Amino acid sequence: MFARMRRMRLKENMRQLVREVRLDLRDFIYPLFVIEGEKIKNEISSMPDIYQMSLDHILQECENLINLNIYHIMLFGIPSHKDAIGSSALSPDGIIAKSIRAIKQKFPEMIISADLCFCEYTDHGHCGILDEKLQTIDNDATLEILGQQAVILANSGADMIAPSAMMDGMVLSIRTHLDRAGFSHIPIMSYSTKFASSYYGPFRDVANSTPSFGHRKSYQQDYANRREAILESLQDEAQGADILMVKPALAYLDIVRDIRERSLLPLAVYNVSGEYAMLKYAGSANLINYESTMIETLTSFKRAGADIIISYHTKELAKLIKNNRI
Repeated sequence: MFARMRRMRLKENMRQLVREVRLDLRDFIYPLFVIEGEKIKNEISSMPDIYQMSLDHILQECENLINLNIYHIMLFGIPSHKDAIGSSALSPDGIIAKSIRAIKQKFPEMIISADLCFCEYTDHGHCGILDEKLQTIDNDATLEILGQQAVILANSGADMIAPSAMMDGMVLSIRTHLDRAGFSHIPIMSYSTKFASSYYGPFRDVANSTPSFGHRKSYQQDYANRREAILESLQDEAQGADILMVKPALAYLDIVRDIRERSLLPLAVYNVSGEYAMLKYAGSANLINYESTMIETLTSFKRAGADIIISYHTKELAKLIKNNRI
């Protein structure tokens, strides 16, 4: 029996020796959702183990993450006040700005990417200022407030700005605002190819960002269009993006590979809420081996060409690595 176990271990070691893709925690970003108030930790029913947390709990969570060797977070804000232009996102005392300052004061080694959008801050749930006549986003008016928000986030201590609005020209506008404010060193990780996807459903529960009318198809990418999807990322690169992103990840690995073959910039994928929830619920129903399917899925992102993975699975991966189970 022991001889058989040694042979199995030898075969596994050989398999590891020639493995082409490996998962490294340094390539992962963990999303966190901060909500106004104190002593709040609301689990999201559609996203098991994911929470809306007030700042006191966010700080505790950051300590937990560092103990797991996770040093990079993506911060989303859930404000108590919403209006037509998302004005709370334009305040230095807004939920994200003050959370960044608090995290940086207590955990200066934590790298904070700040999501830059307005869907969580507007009462209509869309990603910027509305054109009342067309009942969709006014692209150019939104560019100005995106630039203002970027400067506020950088002033607060954000290490990277991650614009997710999919407005035409947003990277150039944000880069210009940051440079003029003395933040030419702050990188932009653009949601450069963000599809109008049904995989976002659970995220809208946790971020309280469901549109009150219509949809976001007029400014997010059509999932049927491959060439246009590539072009979107290449345009953001030309405007000054430092990192490109494909969102969602799982159903768009062909696009990840297409962009990887056309750009030398670092490439991120967002392993979104619907992808996460599907594995969680399939695992709880004993339809799959959750852990092995999670690892297989995360590996597929790296194999397709992603350098960076934003994932709700990050903590679970860290625990597996810490316990030498991967």
